[in-house]
Amino acid sequence: MASNPSTSLLSAHKASDSGLQIHLHPLVLLTISDYITRHTLRRNQGPIVGALLGQQNGRDISLEHAFECEVVQGNNGVILHETWFKDRLQQHKDVHKAPALELVGWFTTAPTEGPQLEHIPIHQQILHTYNETAVLLAFHPSTVLEGATVGGKLPLTIYESVYESEKAAGQTGGDGDRAMEVDGPDSFLDLRFRELPYTVETGEAEMISVDFVARGGGNATAADGPAEKGARGQASQTPVGEAQTKEAKAEIDAKGVDDASILSPEDEELIASLTARANAVKMLHSRIQLLRTYLSTLPPSPLTTPTPDLPSLPPQHHPLLRSIQALLSRLPLLTPPNTQAFTHEALSEKNDVSLVALLGSLSRSVKDAREMGQKFAVVEMGRVAAGRKMGVAGVMGEEFFGGGTVDPALI
Repeated sequence: MASNPSTSLLSAHKASDSGLQIHLHPLVLLTISDYITRHTLRRNQGPIVGALLGQQNGRDISLEHAFECEVVQGNNGVILHETWFKDRLQQHKDVHKAPALELVGWFTTAPTEGPQLEHIPIHQQILHTYNETAVLLAFHPSTVLEGATVGGKLPLTIYESVYESEKAAGQTGGDGDRAMEVDGPDSFLDLRFRELPYTVETGEAEMISVDFVARGGGNATAADGPAEKGARGQASQTPVGEAQTKEAKAEIDAKGVDDASILSPEDEELIASLTARANAVKMLHSRIQLLRTYLSTLPPSPLTTPTPDLPSLPPQHHPLLRSIQALLSRLPLLTPPNTQAFTHEALSEKNDVSLVALLGSLSRSVKDAREMGQKFAVVEMGRVAAGRKMGVAGVMGEEFFGGGTVDPALI
């Protein structure tokens, strides 16, 4: 959605002079991502609108929690369902009492050009009813689809709202009569948005939740569309167990996915650990390459290479060179002075770990053999008991028929 410059809702003053400091927590990002994902996969209709809860201490605003909202069609556009929103907001306030959270803003989707006209009714409703300094968090889906967020900034922008006179903003040096219109009625003022800087902060509980979500991504699978769900609904007359079995077999045959492809918690932990180490090694390599490139661009030192005929060289960044020298002087501390003793100790620890693993394997083998012996004994006892029953039945038959044989022609 391209924005028309003549109808742009962004303020003429690009930089914000209000001094607001926004602290964004990862839990808000997870909630917004989950809401947008469910809304897209379910192909729901209507806008994506949610509320932001946090704390406001002076000019510092923290965005800590979020929840999705129900909207209705109003006279001027889409607005919040007043009764539903009040009840849900009170429920969240009852839950988050220490520290007490309040409504500090709302979130929605918007293009990178800024908020649009359809966002005005909801923002004015929140400003007039709940918080006159509410902020708007605009998520940019187009940035995610274009892949511009890989290694870059988050695909979102936080705005504050201000009232400006369009005529006064369009003039750089007008007369006094035109400037006085700003102090007149609100009809002369238009709602505008200005971008706010923000920082991402997290707590211990949020770090645990983010780590859990990151590890759970290894088992993520694609969801079936509504067409496939409709096709399954036609076969709902079959028994539940049989239908589930057929459905599982059909999915395995079509996608080739079985239980063996699902990672265990140990495998997920190992993959996460190896991924973190690989990323650390890549970052270390990139930093070392950056230092090498910087050092290769420096001119030769006059202490080692006399250059009397060369012109004056550009000034060098001596604090940075001293930091690099300090880093190089600390490298020998990472390498043990007695390499042979260190290698012997590392080999001894490796042997101890291997011995413990071998003993564990032997213990499991002995346990499996014991279980096999117990199962064999149960089967053998059952077979002996069955043979005894057959022998008793044969003896009773012989006594009943007088010990004679039965003529085959009578059968």
